[in-house]
Parts: sequence; structure tokens; C-alpha cells
Amino acid sequence: MRAIVLFSRLIVGSLFIVSGLIKANDSLGFSYKLEEYFAESALNLPGLAPWALALAVLACLAEIVLGFAVLFGGRMKLATIALFGLTVFFGWLTLYTATCDPQGTYTVMVNGVAEQRPVTCVTDCGCFGDAMKGSVGRSLTPWESFYKDAILFVFILPILFVALRSKESSEQQGRRYDPAARRTAHGSGVELDLHLVGTRVVHLVGFMGYALIKRGMQGAKAEWATAGWAAVITLAFTWWCYAHLPVRDYRPYAEGKSISEQKAGAKAAVTSVFLSYKNINTGEVKEYDTGGSYPWNDSNFVFVENSNRVVVVQPGIESQVQDFRLTDRDGVELTDGILAEEQPMLLVLCYNVKKSATGNMPAIAKLAADAEAAGWYAYGMSANGWDDIEDFRHAHQLAFPFAQGDEKVIKTMARANPAVLLLKKGRVMGIWHGNDAPTLEEAKKKLKD
Repeated sequence: MRAIVLFSRLIVGSLFIVSGLIKANDSLGFSYKLEEYFAESALNLPGLAPWALALAVLACLAEIVLGFAVLFGGRMKLATIALFGLTVFFGWLTLYTATCDPQGTYTVMVNGVAEQRPVTCVTDCGCFGDAMKGSVGRSLTPWESFYKDAILFVFILPILFVALRSKESSEQQGRRYDPAARRTAHGSGVELDLHLVGTRVVHLVGFMGYALIKRGMQGAKAEWATAGWAAVITLAFTWWCYAHLPVRDYRPYAEGKSISEQKAGAKAAVTSVFLSYKNINTGEVKEYDTGGSYPWNDSNFVFVENSNRVVVVQPGIESQVQDFRLTDRDGVELTDGILAEEQPMLLVLCYNVKKSATGNMPAIAKLAADAEAAGWYAYGMSANGWDDIEDFRHAHQLAFPFAQGDEKVIKTMARANPAVLLLKKGRVMGIWHGNDAPTLEEAKKKLKD
């Protein structure tokens, strides 16, 4: 039983720490995912939307602290019960996501009249942020996420059973099953643990603090001090990534990625559409391929409602940047020209100019002005209407023109509002949070790297 519990704790603790660190690395992106769930057309919890970022940080904190407690043995009953509850909740959420009917509707009252609206199905639970997309090319499907939670639930059960049945103190349970207790005492085995949790610096700091606490404290004080230490380094790491940019960027607009190549690699799927028609003379119902001849204008046939059937003949190749588009005030698309431009191109990203951190704009305005004086190009990119954009431009004396883009795309491009993206021939040469807007000389260095 001891071996089973030890193995389960390694799996459960490590997985929760990794999951929490990935979310903490991009807490803003995780909050966007929560907003999708809170939408009226999804879970119908719009009142929680303003709290999405705070809840995202809290979820990261809970996963890391509880994972750390289970992995190293602290407050085992409390930690295991809490993780059990989290796993049940996440299991319900992924099951809800997997069983969502994209053709479904919900009823809303508008001026006393019932109105049917389409539901929104969240296709990606956000369990591992953009890390899955950036490393293996796709995220877990909703059903894969549910199966992952189901397997995790199985691993938690023996830990929960021992924690609840044992008459030993929490500290004694930690010593008995702590996979790192001996290594901590002798100061070895750090490399193995670093590989378990992935983010080396954060875990190294956490591990060193844990070792010092274990040497200087005993009993419940040591356990609560360890939890506090894990919380402090988690919050510090989360804040740094929020106030600057994610330490590890898994998104398709990360520095070094070519937007042009990714768009060129996309390929639409080849499909065939089949429709059924009923012969009103014989009563026979027959399915026809719309790629050939079918009796759409024959008075002897009537179309069978809801008989559309789409068959994928050849799968397409999706691109994560396929929705990257910029249009000017007249609706003219600028995308191809911007991606093909050989001169450096600055994109000032403000997904919502009304929510933009205005304190950063003087430095960004100077950068854009210096860049244009040096022969570069600069464009703003926002999802707002033109009246709001023009008000923003005049308020901050921005000489460069703006283009409109999709809000979700702009949020994906940079986890900041505003942010600066440096392009050259469609390749991302540099990206900066508005808090870290570079000078022209600093931006030029990115072109030389």
C-alpha cells in the first residue's frame, strides 16, 4: 500500500504543481478562458466575469500549494480533501464542456418576450493553458480532459483513504510517505524533483525554502510555514508574468514565430454536402451529393428538412493564426501587405482602448515616432469602433494610423493592453508588455539577434 500511495502522491502532486505553474505563467490568458465559461450563453454566471482574473490567480495558488502539500507531506487530510473536491469540480466542468451541444439553444426574456439564443460551447478547458498547443500542436479535447480528470481521481483515492483512516499525525504521515524526505535531509535529488514540476527556477526556490523550514521548524508550524512559502513564491511568479509577459510563451505569436508561414501552412478541408429529397409521386427519399446533379429545382421533388450531411473527404490543416486580419477604416484588408513588408513594422496592440493602461502610452508614442523617423512603419491594432479609436489617438497624440482586428486574436497576440509587437516580413522579432516598452535602439537589437 505504501508504494501505491507514494506513486500516487508523486503523480497527483506533480501534476497539480505543473498545471498551476502553467496557469500562473499566463494568468491573464486563464482569466480569458474563465470569462468564456461565465458568459450568459455558457454557464450563465456573468456576475463572476469581473472577478475572472482574481479567480484565475486563486486557482493557480490552490493547485500549486495543495500539490506541494501532497507531494511533500503537509496537512495531508486537509490537502487531500481539498484536491479531491477540486478534481470532482474539474471533472464536472470538463464533462459539461464535452457534452455541450453546439446546436443547442437557451431561453432569455427580452422585454417580456421569450427569445431563443444559441449556446456557446467552450472547446478548450484551458487545463494546461497554451502549453499543449505550443508543444504538441493542439490542446486536449473536452473528452480527453474529462478522461484525464477521471484518471487523476483514481490516483487521489488511495491518498485520501490513507489520510482519512490513518491515526498518525499529519507530520508523521508526511514523513512516512514523503517522496523527498530523505533527499531533503541530505541535500540531494534536486534534479529529479526539478524535472517533475517543470519550471526549474520556481521549484528550486520553493524546494530550498522547504528544506530550510524543515530544518528550523517542526510539527504544524513547519507545515503551515511551508504552505505560506509556496503561496508567496506562487504569487510573486504570477505577478511577474502578469506585470510583464509570460516567462514561457507558447502562443503562435511568440518571438521567433512567423505569422506568414503559419497562415501559408493552413489548408481548408475538402468536404462533400449531401441533401435528401423526397419524390412526391413515389414517396421515395433519396440522398444526393450536391457536387453532382440533384433535383433542387424539380417540382416532383421536395427537400427533406434537416437532412444536410457533411462528409470530410480530405481533412484540412488548421492554423492558429488563421483569424489574424487587419482592416482599415474603409474596410480594406491590410493583412497581406503588413506581413509582406520588408521594413520593420511596429504593431501597437490595444484590444480595448477604453481599458488600456494609459500610463504606458507616452513611451509607446515616442517609440513609434522614432521608428517612423527611421523608416519603419507603425500601426495600431484594436477591436474598438472607429470613434473610440480616434478619441484614443487624439487623447495620446498618436500619429500612426490604426487598423481593426478581432479582439480574441489581439488578446492572444499579447497578454497586455497595450503591448508592442515588432514584425519583419511577417516574423515576430520582438514583443513587449506596455510596462516594458523599449526604446528604438532596444528594438533594433531584436533585428540583429
